[in-house]
Amino acid sequence: MQKFDPSNERFIYELEDVSSFIAQNGALLRNCTFQEIDFTQLDMDWTAFQIENITFLGCKMLMKDELILHEKGAYIYKAPPSLPYDPFRHALYTWQELMEGYHPENDQSIDLKIYQHFYDTKFNPTINEALWQRIHDHAMDDSLRELLEYDDQGMTKKKCVGFMGGHSTKRTDSYYMKTALSAKLLAENDYFIVSGGGPGIMEATNLGAYFAGKPHEDLLKAIGILQQAPYYTNKDFNQKALDVLEEFPEGNESLAIPTWFYGHEPSNLFASHIAKYFSNSIREDTLLAISLYGIVCAPGSAGTTQEIFMDATQNHYGTFNYYSPMVFLGHKRYEIDTLIFPLLKQLSWGKEYSKLLFLTDEPTEILAWLNQHPPIPIE
Repeated sequence: MQKFDPSNERFIYELEDVSSFIAQNGALLRNCTFQEIDFTQLDMDWTAFQIENITFLGCKMLMKDELILHEKGAYIYKAPPSLPYDPFRHALYTWQELMEGYHPENDQSIDLKIYQHFYDTKFNPTINEALWQRIHDHAMDDSLRELLEYDDQGMTKKKCVGFMGGHSTKRTDSYYMKTALSAKLLAENDYFIVSGGGPGIMEATNLGAYFAGKPHEDLLKAIGILQQAPYYTNKDFNQKALDVLEEFPEGNESLAIPTWFYGHEPSNLFASHIAKYFSNSIREDTLLAISLYGIVCAPGSAGTTQEIFMDATQNHYGTFNYYSPMVFLGHKRYEIDTLIFPLLKQLSWGKEYSKLLFLTDEPTEILAWLNQHPPIPIE
């Protein structure tokens, strides 16, 4: 049996690419996955083709064609129409898509419907539900790779800097402001800003990136509006974000990577790209893995602490082919209250990433330090 070479496998999700694939391969179609293609728009005579390792994910086709392809050995997968999400999607979300159907008094948003569906089997999913979730999360992985443009060494074309911090941080907190200012400054200097996608520090991150290139006073005005509903459980929390977007309808792009695992955390509305996952563990690992140009850790609680040590572990063992900067925003939190920064300095002693640890309270120092400390490739 010939060994399968994954480098020869094609992935097609645009209708116009189907004809060129067939023209290149003639009567033998092999090693290709078609995703969400409407084949009813094409006049296809499948009896004329030999099929080898061909998969159809969520494609629309006539029943007679489906029977022919099954007979020829094709793999065809369709999700049940009752699912409130599309496991075969080939694009990241937007907040507009997730918020469709939202009303503060009677929330019927797509985001909430997906969470409610997920919650029913959250701790014990059926094999089919688990399969759809895994395929969906792989679609998020694939869409992220396309957005960030990876090279063969694992480096992204976009210079990703991720921010960590407490989801419960109020919009009135001084570190909400510091985070927003830091994200704005970094985004204005060619860094691509990434957050966990929720409220608190995560919202401040995407908010700051959204206002990159705008006057400082505009960001302060936006934060003033948001502070009218400072905590994410406040009734008008989402509405104040919508008010900001109405006042400032155009913003800079950024990425959010939230999860339905924490359904009580609404996705913030300031990211242009949203990679929302069912698996929280994959989501957290992915956020850290793509932030090769640095992680900025604002004050947070247990979740933030966990992510700090996950990132330190990736650096300690060079998991993703680069040592990456780790910035700690908050002397009091990380040097006095918790001793996390001194502990990591000790843990990294003698390791290459020890020179990539930095502690500050000033957004401008974050920019200067990251500019001087790019990721270090592992030799």
